[in-house]
Amino acid sequence: MLWDNQAKADLKLIFEFIRLKSPQGAKNVISDIVAQSKNIHFVEQYQVDEFLGEPFRRMIVRDYKIIYKIHSETEIRILQIFDARQNQFKK
Repeated sequence: MLWDNQAKADLKLIFEFIRLKSPQGAKNVISDIVAQSKNIHFVEQYQVDEFLGEPFRRMIVRDYKIIYKIHSETEIRILQIFDARQNQFKK
């Protein structure tokens, strides 16, 4: 499993935003996101993203949508993480 720079930056922004209200809450959310991403045991485990289509898949952790892409049977890339309550397509 590989994390793109965008996904790493997204994690940092999520952490910093939540930390303003609750440092422990921020740690818990990030921990949950990272743990769930490690639970991808096979490439087609989660649903195809309804907006992006194949080969992009998504999983939801708390209020966050994690977008990942299948590169091969053994390689998965985490591409983006964002609050699922927001519009994923920024203008």
